[in-house]
Amino acid sequence: MTLAPKLLFADPKGRVMEHPYLLATLRSGEELVPPQDKPIPLPSAGRLVHLPGRLPVGLDPETGELELVREFKMNGKTFVPSAVGALLPPGYTRTFLPGEVKADGPVLPQWAYTAAAWGEDGPVAWAIHTDKRSHWEPEKYSTPDLKKIVDAHLARFPNNRVLKQLTTCAMLYRCFTSQNIFYVRDEGAIPASVMCNARCVGCISDQPADGPPASHERMNDGPSGEEMGEIGLYHLEHAPGRTMVSFGQGCEGEPLTRWKYIAEAIRYMRAHSSRGSININTNASLTKGLEALFDAGLDAIRVSLNSASKELYEAYYKPVKYGWEDVEASIALARQRGAYLALNLLLFPGVTDREGEVKALERLVKKYKVDQVQTRSLCIDPIQYLEVARDKGAGGEPVGIRTLLRRLKAARPGLIIGNFARGLEERENAASARR
Repeated sequence: MTLAPKLLFADPKGRVMEHPYLLATLRSGEELVPPQDKPIPLPSAGRLVHLPGRLPVGLDPETGELELVREFKMNGKTFVPSAVGALLPPGYTRTFLPGEVKADGPVLPQWAYTAAAWGEDGPVAWAIHTDKRSHWEPEKYSTPDLKKIVDAHLARFPNNRVLKQLTTCAMLYRCFTSQNIFYVRDEGAIPASVMCNARCVGCISDQPADGPPASHERMNDGPSGEEMGEIGLYHLEHAPGRTMVSFGQGCEGEPLTRWKYIAEAIRYMRAHSSRGSININTNASLTKGLEALFDAGLDAIRVSLNSASKELYEAYYKPVKYGWEDVEASIALARQRGAYLALNLLLFPGVTDREGEVKALERLVKKYKVDQVQTRSLCIDPIQYLEVARDKGAGGEPVGIRTLLRRLKAARPGLIIGNFARGLEERENAASARR
């Protein structure tokens, strides 16, 4: 007989422990629900984290009732416990949020908190292993020789502002795509912008004074086309296999606000090399600028969105001088220009998988023949996002993250569901399979 996973909680020092009898609960949007949709063992690169100011909610196995754990007594001492969640490594997509209720506490830092519990053989998490490609495994990053490799690359381009920013991203933030520039492999990051034309709730690189600390810091000044071009060119010429460079990273603003400089960088790269792929990660707000990038040689685009419903999209992104219609126009342009078209879908269990939201996403991937949906668990305090999404967008009951992904694949035969960008050869193989 398989036992239901036990509730986890943390003491004031952050030490995690299992409850003696209560079972874990899960959060799906506004609702707290009993454990369901079998969890997976916590990946070796995942970790448990306590959520300060959040009280854990358990399920009494005898009565079937939810129980809010306001205090816990251990070794003669009583304390207020904190809820516990999991942080997952790349390649995993959460299916449920931690079962918790906010008490007095801060806005949580911008991480993708996932429901976790204690199973028969150790910690478990509610997630799907959505991309099993091994080249993004965490043990291949932040290696002991990284500092030496970074210094050697800096010596090649001693005054390049792009590389200086990437050094911070690689060494301090442990960003994989930034580290790839120094390891000279796979998808390499090229940050381009300090500005943004959206005011996303919970932005990881720009927070209001009363918000949590931003998890990334933007560069001080936008680099020139030549600075971006020379870093990108070196990567395209020397990285083996699925070489790719990508404009638009978490440590910056919206790259399309500097489309003229990016176009210059792309022309510089393509004037010297035809190798690899040039991609942009973008909110797709400026269709005119995107068109200029396609003219320069851009061949792939990943459009970030939390919803294909105008109301919910704009409630989260808070766009400045653009709207959902501009995003859809850019998606249409990418399809017309034959670019590899991916969506960076910011998933939030209980909101993204509402029936109406699923139908809107099905329409989008079908109409524009989207090549890939990169599932991205939205990094934000869950309560903060629920306040944004409440009564916004297309309604309906949640159908579950697994069902959402199955329906998207059914809406667009051959659609790739994964977490990582595909190289040129991988795209060609996928296109052949669709024919």
